[in-house]
Amino acid sequence: MPLDTSTYALALLRLDGRRWNELRRIHAQISIQAAADGSSYLEMGNTKVLCTVAGPAEERRRGTGGGVAGGDEKASVMVEVSVAGFSGVDRKRRGRGDKALEELYGSSSWKGADRRSKRTSELQSTIASAFSTTLFTNLYPRSTITVSLHVLAQDGSLLAACLNAATLALIDAGIPMVDYIVACTAGSTSAYSSNDESADPLLDLNGIEEQELPFLTVGTVGAKEKVSVLIMETRVQIGRVEGMLAVGVDGCKQVREILDGVVRRQRKRIMGSTAS
Repeated sequence: MPLDTSTYALALLRLDGRRWNELRRIHAQISIQAAADGSSYLEMGNTKVLCTVAGPAEERRRGTGGGVAGGDEKASVMVEVSVAGFSGVDRKRRGRGDKALEELYGSSSWKGADRRSKRTSELQSTIASAFSTTLFTNLYPRSTITVSLHVLAQDGSLLAACLNAATLALIDAGIPMVDYIVACTAGSTSAYSSNDESADPLLDLNGIEEQELPFLTVGTVGAKEKVSVLIMETRVQIGRVEGMLAVGVDGCKQVREILDGVVRRQRKRIMGSTAS
C-alpha cells in the first residue's frame, strides 16, 4: 500500500508521530564486548546495529570481501557488514555457492539475494572510505583496523546507523580520529513522479518512508558542516536537494550531541570506577 503523505502538511505530524525535523529515538552504548578492542551498540528507531573493532593489528592478507581502504604507509581500514536473516521483512536464504542457491531456491530468489549482496558491498566500501580519511591511519603503517558491523534490525537509515555505531566503537578502541563522523537521512514529502518542487523536507526517514519517498544519507565530520559522506540512491528534482541537505546536516548536529553524551557518560563511569 503506497504511503499517504497528504496529511503531513495538514497535521504537521508523520505516521510515527514525529514532526518533519525530529529524529527518532537514539539509544547507544559502548564497551559492550570485553573481548573486542572497541565495541558499540546503537539503535536509531527500530534500526539496530552492533559494531566491534579489532586492531590496529598486523596487516592481514586482503581478500575480495569487505571494504578496504588504506596503503602500506598507513593502516588499512577493513569493514565487514553482516545482515541478520531476521533483521527485515524478507528472510535471507543462505547457501554455500551461487549455483547451489540458484538451483535450490530458483532464479528469482537468487536475484534478490544477489541484490542484497551488492547492497552490503556498497555499505562496506562507503564506510571504509569515510573512516580512512578521518582516522589518523598514518600512525599505524602496515597494519589493519577491522570494523565489523552486525545489522540486527532494519527500519530505515541503515547506512547512517552503521556510521554512527562505527564511530562509537572506534572511539572505544582508542584509535585517534579528526572528529566524530555522524550521519542521518533526509527526504522529501513527495515522490519524484509528483514533480512537486515545493515539497517539504523530512529528517530521519523510517523504513516505510524510505520505500516511498526520495531521500539521501549525509555524514558530517565534527560539529562543523563539513560533509564527508553523501549518498542518494533515489531520483529527486534538483530544486529539492538543497533543502534536504540542509535538514540532513542539521540532523547530524543533533546526532553528534547524542553520541558525545554517550562517550562522556562512559568516561565518567570509567573515572568513577578507577577512583573507587
